[in-house]
Amino acid sequence: MALSSRKRSLNAVDVLYRRSCGAKGCGTLSRNNMKLLRGLLLQESRKFTKVWCKSSKSTILCEAGHMYFENYQNCYSCLHLEPSLLYKLPKRHKQEKFEDALLCQTPLDKTLGTPSDQKPNLLVLTANNWLYRLSAHTGKELERIYLSPNYKFRYLGWDVSQEVLFVKSVQNKESVLERQAGITHNTLMHLAVFRAFPLQVVGIMEISKKVFGSGVTDVVLSQGVLAVSYSNKCVKLYSSEHIFQRYTTEKLTLGKQSSLLGGKTVGEFPYGIPVNIHITDSIPVIFEVSCSNNGIQIGYPWHFIHTPPHKKHNGTYHICALKDCTPAKNGIRNMKCCSLETDVIMFHPDDTGRIIHVGPKSIEVLKIVSDLNSSAPSNIVEDFSIVIDPHRNRSIPRVTVTSSGRSVKRRYDQLDDDPDQETFRMVEYEDELDLLAVVVTNGEEGEGGTQVRLYDNQNGRLLRTIDLTEPWDETYRHELVFDKDTIIHIEQQKTNFVCHVYKLDTTLK
Repeated sequence: MALSSRKRSLNAVDVLYRRSCGAKGCGTLSRNNMKLLRGLLLQESRKFTKVWCKSSKSTILCEAGHMYFENYQNCYSCLHLEPSLLYKLPKRHKQEKFEDALLCQTPLDKTLGTPSDQKPNLLVLTANNWLYRLSAHTGKELERIYLSPNYKFRYLGWDVSQEVLFVKSVQNKESVLERQAGITHNTLMHLAVFRAFPLQVVGIMEISKKVFGSGVTDVVLSQGVLAVSYSNKCVKLYSSEHIFQRYTTEKLTLGKQSSLLGGKTVGEFPYGIPVNIHITDSIPVIFEVSCSNNGIQIGYPWHFIHTPPHKKHNGTYHICALKDCTPAKNGIRNMKCCSLETDVIMFHPDDTGRIIHVGPKSIEVLKIVSDLNSSAPSNIVEDFSIVIDPHRNRSIPRVTVTSSGRSVKRRYDQLDDDPDQETFRMVEYEDELDLLAVVVTNGEEGEGGTQVRLYDNQNGRLLRTIDLTEPWDETYRHELVFDKDTIIHIEQQKTNFVCHVYKLDTTLK
């Protein structure tokens, strides 16, 4: 008799036994571990329990299993059953206040020269123009770089695909008296650019109105381009690598002398980093589009999403091919929802080229179908959708009759995201478990509450529901982080911020 070729699925006991025996391919890959964790997490018999709650008078931030309180001064780890304090930095003078911070984690496929470079670092920008590199686990200072005595830097940003870090200065705006006198400043701002892994300086460049145009309002580095926004609702893209290669007057090295500083050391106080990227002529524009609120998203397979700057297009999103701006078939997306919060659209963070469109009553996951060998426009098709049960939200009649028999007509219709109705509030993607975590609120009398519903990212099937114990006040800002066996809910309560941490219970109920 021939043996069956059907693959047998292994339960948790099988996997653990095979791992203890040293079976090949078992326990050596992260994928197997995540598959095991996903199976445990989706068991209804294992509950999520609130294990920790902490409030703060300043914004609470969460990144990669770390929670930051008191403006990055106190760091807690979420890796254990209950969050624990990793480090607490000493109080800083007002001039040394942290303005912004980024968590820097080395790619797994790279080996760097020193152990401190290989481990996660926290890059911090201070009010007095210092850029610190701190250990993400201990808070120990690993490196410090003085940026400039001439420009006030305030914002940090990543160009993730290029492994480039940029620091943006405040905008140089004219005062009221200068505008009245007709005095204008040619320089809008400065960008300090670094390459990560390890940290290396590229230089500082000037964003000049003479080069980019008088209507320039903001710039950002993303996906290998310098995206420039204009007051006429236009966005132009320039190649950042072209700018660095063509207009760099001198290559700089941190800790080494530079002729631009008169032989002084780059990155040391009080000299900082000189402006070594001087754009002297017009730069070729690689892409240009007009859009509402200067908002444009670009993603694979090389399409972009925007809202044209015309009143008739308000509330819609247009999906177009990047190569020639050709609109995709079925590419105008309009949920036609009546709500206080606008619907949100974005390229799926799982890098599958799909698009997520989130509204108060439905979540649509869309696919871009295109043929590279054909001139026909691409087609937008629905992969799957998640919708609110229409029977849960019974519509309130526009005209009601009082007990005395008098008819009363409501002036306004009920909003789709009314607190009394079941509503989608936000969506988070857990990449390691391939799950969509959807926050749903329902304020119906006797049924009110907040849930986190876990859906399969591949087909939209509901896998389990998790109840949050704290109420969800829609009038304040909320953030939800779903990281493997941990759910973190950060909410604002008037002038305070509160962090709630839920963990997967290890005991069966």
